[in-house]
Amino acid sequence: MRTDEIRTVLDRLSALVGTHYVFPDVGREVADRLDAATAEGRYDDLHTPAELADRVTADLRQGNDDQHLRLIFRPEGVQDEKDPAEEEAYWSRRAALDAGGTAKVERLDGNIGLLEIRPLLYPPHLAGGAIVAAMTLLASTDALIIDLRDCVGGSPDQVAFVCSYLLAADEPVHLQDLVKPADGTTRQFWTAPYVPGPRYDAAKPIWVLTSERTFSGGEELAYNVQQFGRGTVVGERTRGGAHPRAGFKLHDQLEASVPVARSVNAVSGTNWEGVGIVPDFDVPADQALTTAYRKAAEYVVGLPPEPGRGGVTDEARSVLSNAAVAG
Repeated sequence: MRTDEIRTVLDRLSALVGTHYVFPDVGREVADRLDAATAEGRYDDLHTPAELADRVTADLRQGNDDQHLRLIFRPEGVQDEKDPAEEEAYWSRRAALDAGGTAKVERLDGNIGLLEIRPLLYPPHLAGGAIVAAMTLLASTDALIIDLRDCVGGSPDQVAFVCSYLLAADEPVHLQDLVKPADGTTRQFWTAPYVPGPRYDAAKPIWVLTSERTFSGGEELAYNVQQFGRGTVVGERTRGGAHPRAGFKLHDQLEASVPVARSVNAVSGTNWEGVGIVPDFDVPADQALTTAYRKAAEYVVGLPPEPGRGGVTDEARSVLSNAAVAG
């Protein structure tokens, strides 16, 4: 990159952070620091977009460690946020290739459901149908495991849609607010009063798997399940990114990621920014599924015998009994 290109990128990045950052005072402080570093020539010796992204991101996070605040190098190119049709086409392709984020839907031995969501919780208009199909298939299971270990973000609307299947259906549930200081707006998120297909019975237990990779929208889903007392989180403490971001194209391969809003959970009154989701059962990520399955097995084994109960045969109960006491 030429020096003039670098300075053009940094000038716009500084303006965006100073204008849109979720905490205005911090945003202006970060912008001033970036301006000073640019003027001192801190970035003039760099030659590639990747090098610039690494150094600038480290500088942006000094004193705040906001994981959403960064300059991102995208070798495949950056979608222009000022071209909605191009951006929509890009995300539509991504969602289709990722099966709407529903990486796995499985009925484990003992009539225990498994839903793996990765890499993203795509918006409902792109991936709501995949969630409807998954939850319809899993509705008759006796317990559910939701695997978010490789879920690194996504749409708060899709989080609310998934929660609409998991939380009680008597009345819509207020999940969270997103507060945007830049324009003084607040947007509320509620569960839907109606969902296609059956909701997951509120009496059935849920376990959510997390890892140190779980981030942003994945964390929001885990946090909601935990805060509303709907399920148990098993795995590792997550990365701690609760400030939704906006993306801005600064260069053919450089995107500014700027946190623009603050999440306020309706139960806790706060969020998981900087601290992550603290699991109820802290185990290494590669052991989280085994641990959750064992706990689900303990629950299922204790259910009263019922003819036709989702395949919980005497043989399955024997297998589950062994799993429940193993280890």
